Amino acid sequence: MLSANAQQKTPADYVNPFIGASTSAADAGIYHGLGKTFPGAATPYGMVQLSPNTMTGGDNGSGYSYEITSIEGFDFTQMSGVGWYGDLGNFLVMPTIGKMYTNSGRYTDKEKNGYRSHYLKSSEKASAGYYSALLTDYNIKAEATAAPHSGMLRFTFPQNGHSRIQIDLARRVGGTSTSQYVKVVNDHTIEGWMKCTPDGGGWGDGAGHADYTVYFYAEFSKPLKNYGVWSADIPDSWSRKLEDVESNKYQQAIANAQILKGINEKEGKHLGFYTEFATKPNEQVLLKAGISFISMDGAKNNLQAEIKDWDFDAVHTKAKALWNKALTKVKISGGTNEQKTVFYTALYHTMIDPRIIEDVDGNYPGGDGKAHRSENFTKRTIFSGWDVFRSQMPLQTIINPSLVNDMINSLVTLADEKNKDYLERWEMMNAYSGCMIGNPAVSVITDAYEKGIRNFDIPKAYQLSINSVEKFGNGEKGYTPDPLGVSYTLEYAYTEWCVSRLAKSLGKTADETKYAKRGESFKNIFDPEHGWFRPKDKDGNWVPWPADSGRIKPWYGCIESNLYQQGWFVPQDVPGMVKLMGGREKVIADLQNLFEKTPENMMWNDYFNQSNEPVHHVPFLFNRLGAPWLTQKWSRAVCRRAYHNGVEGLCGNEDVGQMSAWYVLAASGIHPVCPGDTRQEITSPVFGEITFKLDPKYAAGKTFTVIAHNNSDKNIYIQSAKLNGKTYQHCYIDYKDITAGGTLELTMGPQPNKNWGIN
Repeated sequence: MLSANAQQKTPADYVNPFIGASTSAADAGIYHGLGKTFPGAATPYGMVQLSPNTMTGGDNGSGYSYEITSIEGFDFTQMSGVGWYGDLGNFLVMPTIGKMYTNSGRYTDKEKNGYRSHYLKSSEKASAGYYSALLTDYNIKAEATAAPHSGMLRFTFPQNGHSRIQIDLARRVGGTSTSQYVKVVNDHTIEGWMKCTPDGGGWGDGAGHADYTVYFYAEFSKPLKNYGVWSADIPDSWSRKLEDVESNKYQQAIANAQILKGINEKEGKHLGFYTEFATKPNEQVLLKAGISFISMDGAKNNLQAEIKDWDFDAVHTKAKALWNKALTKVKISGGTNEQKTVFYTALYHTMIDPRIIEDVDGNYPGGDGKAHRSENFTKRTIFSGWDVFRSQMPLQTIINPSLVNDMINSLVTLADEKNKDYLERWEMMNAYSGCMIGNPAVSVITDAYEKGIRNFDIPKAYQLSINSVEKFGNGEKGYTPDPLGVSYTLEYAYTEWCVSRLAKSLGKTADETKYAKRGESFKNIFDPEHGWFRPKDKDGNWVPWPADSGRIKPWYGCIESNLYQQGWFVPQDVPGMVKLMGGREKVIADLQNLFEKTPENMMWNDYFNQSNEPVHHVPFLFNRLGAPWLTQKWSRAVCRRAYHNGVEGLCGNEDVGQMSAWYVLAASGIHPVCPGDTRQEITSPVFGEITFKLDPKYAAGKTFTVIAHNNSDKNIYIQSAKLNGKTYQHCYIDYKDITAGGTLELTMGPQPNKNWGIN
């Protein structure tokens, strides 16, 4: 019997933003670190994420790591779950008292030498749309909440004659903004911008080509009387990449910045703004700001449309309501409180990106540096393609198909705006960053089209897909040479198959035949001698086999994986893969070995490495091998062992929703092996009942429900099934049967039923 308190809980109440909020390589046992999420305030797919930042630099995108016990400020933009130096982290706001510092200081410093403050760990609270902590160096309580394009901070000060709010305009995760501008508009308001170019590091330390300008319009609840700007003299000859910005020389220049009191307008290379005032005991001073990537007017409009007054609690309440509306797209019952927390936090993390990048009036920054207005879609950004094509985008095709259309439209129009003839694989703020491998946008387009999600320019998307696999593919050679040739060849073969699938649906027979053949190029790198995939050099010779470690040698022909992990990635032709590998029984035994040698906590390892994407489809391969009870066994094991309610609750990087989307789907009892194919594998749900709310613009049905009778931690095996009341013998379900609406009933038991689901 649930308590009254538990019965009243909303989905947003279960969200714990601290899950995964660490970048610690030490705790992860690998340089990739843990989840790299942030605990700050956000709204579903919002432009603004207002979060504490505890660190700048390192292999992180969130700017926050739980084990660091000091905060350098609260900024309005974040990335979730990524490394590669990170980016965003702009408009850093910090309340201070006493001596004024113009530099943040380092969290490793033993003595205070910057505006950074320690905080009381036990005071730190985070929930959907809210964050707070007590800054102990200043005895200031800091609270944050957000709206889609704006955010609000509430600071509770002690009595002091020199209280202030400081805003570091140069701050950027992974580097620095290279120029800034600030202007005092009136006695309560400032506006300005920060240019973030590749010269200032950021995404890939500049190699990711991130080039954007953040515009802001900020209001203070206390009038601007004693205010000013600080400006550090950064010589033109100085490099401004991350390593240089973190150097003692650069940090000293910031610490010695010139303080310009009473200045109303300033443009410079390293600016900050401050306003100083006297406060009474427990006096609350608030700041609210709108953000835009188009203009200062856009930022002003965004703020005025969303936060009209100074009611912090009302903004927080609205943010929570937005989360409850979004999270009710999947309703669960059964399971423990811990499982519900893990589930709804996972669903929450799938709703950070791809975020909106357009203003409230529909204007957005194009890849050509000009303003555009969206007519038939919402412009979105942060497409972590190599990660999200596997689970995140397939999840959205069920619960948020319009978002999938938005993302495809955003990528297709971006190619036009940047005068590119191919699709970007990892888009960030309109940048063609080239991060990771493959042609993931081709997968997303094919999967959407096959599922009837088609509100985009189909001829243009098709041509861009062809151009992408021609530019980045196995081509006539039939494989991609080392280095990393196995990962490249397998990923390219899959997306070449995707093009053939799309060509077939569009009636383009010649293309279908051509790319279907290229989709078989995985066969060209299978070495019969070793019975596994193996990289070749440019002349077609095998790269020497690592005699000491064989398939588990990291980086041998593979990116962020080994042959044992990457070699299973032939989703488009599992029978062809099995034939190469020696047949069904041998493959089942090898897959079992992969799982059995995996450490209990499923942290980064050489076997089944849930911490990274290449193996995310692997538990569901047993369904394709006529052993669905093993899919049920191992997907439940991954849900139990790799996902927890805690800071270390994600065993690897969140990767912009992918790690969490895997859990949402697997815990719901369905997951694809091959996006682009509408077949969804059925597995053992974590919960007794899961209901997906369907979009009437795309689906015939209103809801699709999975019921697991007699479900428990022991009853993990499917004994029998019914679809809409009729006996169902398949271990898979088609996407069209999901969107038609209805109910899939599974009866669970403690032992496998090896007769169910094998036909």
